[in-house]
Amino acid sequence: MTHDDNPELDTRLAQLRSALAGVDAPRCVEKELMQAFTSQFARQRPWYRRLGLLEWSATAACLLVTAAVFGLLMLPPHLAGESQLQPLVRIDSGAAFIALDSFERIEAEPDPRLVETEVPRTMLAALGLPVTPENAGEAVRAEMLVGAGGEPLALRLTSID
Repeated sequence: MTHDDNPELDTRLAQLRSALAGVDAPRCVEKELMQAFTSQFARQRPWYRRLGLLEWSATAACLLVTAAVFGLLMLPPHLAGESQLQPLVRIDSGAAFIALDSFERIEAEPDPRLVETEVPRTMLAALGLPVTPENAGEAVRAEMLVGAGGEPLALRLTSID
């Protein structure tokens, strides 16, 4: 490393390096320094061992209360006390009827149409119906209730076999 603005500094640093090259500290100096460092900065116990029974029980109580509040907030509305909601899947004369929108929205639709279609079984897994590896590639005949804007409202599976 050179210092362009002060060449005399380079010369003096080189002299200092050569003078210190032959100087070594005695063997016991490092050992004594490590002992002094250890005694001055004694190893402290980890934070979790410094907490007593009272602190741990207060922490556990806070965690339990937080988990209970979070659990209540994450409950679906029909489990949290709103029993007026109807289930999204019904069996209607042997065929599964799956509401893709709320029943209020379906009932409020002014001009719904019924369209016959085929649905891949792999899409039925996302709706909660069982799909096996043997029949995953097959299609299922279905009737779809479609709103005036073309959005699907409900699905009735006519052949689930």
